[in-house]
Amino acid sequence: MPFRKFLGWFKGFFGKKKIIRLGLYGPPNAGKTTLANKISMDWTGEPVGKVSEVPHETREVQKKEKVTVKVGGKTIVMNLLDMPGISTKIDFEEFLQYGFSAEDAKQRAKEATKGVIEAIKWLENVDTALVIMDSTRDPYTQVNITIIGNLEARNIPIIIVANKIDLPESNTKWIEEAFPQHPVINVSGLTGSNVNDLYSAIAKYSK
Repeated sequence: MPFRKFLGWFKGFFGKKKIIRLGLYGPPNAGKTTLANKISMDWTGEPVGKVSEVPHETREVQKKEKVTVKVGGKTIVMNLLDMPGISTKIDFEEFLQYGFSAEDAKQRAKEATKGVIEAIKWLENVDTALVIMDSTRDPYTQVNITIIGNLEARNIPIIIVANKIDLPESNTKWIEEAFPQHPVINVSGLTGSNVNDLYSAIAKYSK
């Protein structure tokens, strides 16, 4: 190998920072996009996607690339991957209560189903996962168990995010007791409470 070519290879191999592909997983309306927006706004000044009270607002993987986070003297470069909400059942009638016509509701359900499939396929392209759970709800659900089981089967580092601690009915102990095998960080994606703790956890557990 010519020396110049070798030097270029050497710099390329050792000189580049690894980009962590950080996937945000969870059920619909757990606050994934709100948290993704908070992270992105903190470090890029730009949001990742639209937030809505309507379930399955995110129906395609939303990306924000090369988000540089500095925490504890360490610099992390991440590609944020805001995944569609995972659900075991998507019924078009669910959307009718939000004012959708029957035709639009059926289209929304079709797109949401496609989004779930896409999110599962993306498991092969994630280095670290944030599993977002609504701390006002019982976390021991089929959806949460399925998400964590799939991540564990692939040896993907998991950080569980107990979100919505700004709400009075929040109970983070539920989540800690349901999934004691993984670190749990209590945050509010909406207000930003404890998000710095989340950055520290990402720096500690990512690979």
